[in-house]
Amino acid sequence: MRIFWATLGLICVGLGMLGVILPLLPTVPFMLLAAFFFARSSERLHNWLLSHRQFGPAIVDWHERGAINPRVKRISTIAIIAVFSLSLAMGIKPLVLVIQALVLSCVLLFIWTRPNY
Repeated sequence: MRIFWATLGLICVGLGMLGVILPLLPTVPFMLLAAFFFARSSERLHNWLLSHRQFGPAIVDWHERGAINPRVKRISTIAIIAVFSLSLAMGIKPLVLVIQALVLSCVLLFIWTRPNY
């Protein structure tokens, strides 16, 4: 089972790394999942991720306080608005736009109701 969890963790790290360069792929959720999987498989990998200069602080803050950096909240909001604007510009069907607006509104509500760190 440890190999299974470690493999899932490594996949999530890979997807998170892709999210650093691909604007619509989220990084932190994949790193949070990786930390979850590494906690069940490898203390060494878990400690590496928690002490990582770039990803560690966000994971620790989420784990300890459920907090999201205000800068990340703003960037997420801008990205969500950009994605929805692109959907509008592409002339997506109204039903799809309504569903997208509802889902994205829930995501924004979740993000902005988390404490700051």
